[in-house]
Amino acid sequence: MAASLAKKCASPAILKSLSAPQLRMQCGYHKKVVDHYENPRNVGSLDKNAKNVGTGLVGAPACGDVMKLQIEVDEAGKIVDAKFKTFGCGSAIASSSLATEWVKGKSIDEALKIKNTEIAKELSLPPVKLHCSMLAEDAIKAALADYRLKQEVEQGEKTVMARN
Repeated sequence: MAASLAKKCASPAILKSLSAPQLRMQCGYHKKVVDHYENPRNVGSLDKNAKNVGTGLVGAPACGDVMKLQIEVDEAGKIVDAKFKTFGCGSAIASSSLATEWVKGKSIDEALKIKNTEIAKELSLPPVKLHCSMLAEDAIKAALADYRLKQEVEQGEKTVMARN
């Protein structure tokens, strides 16, 4: 019974068919997960070609969750905006939503310190859903790495132009 319920609750189809109280009762999702699932923060996309935008795209083949997280960084190195799009369970969506909230207003170095354990604790994720918080941490790191790579390329272009 528990195994079939866990499998059922991991299905995106069940998320659409249950109300928030039913979801909490039948699937054991914490109210914070349900809140972020029903009212996701920062859904959308930023211009992936902008030099001040970093994009992280990560996935977990075992469960099929895919997460895209983007950050926009100002000239002072502060994250001023963050957006996400996630295909996955309620815990993956909640982890993405929370991650975008947490990175806003932070420096790049501060954002790098966000750990999946903190996300999991905040959302009260059960052990079977810890991979969702790991994806969120990986997405943050990937977005920051993409942003830093763009900055290095831009600095290299400026150096080449200065030499000419």
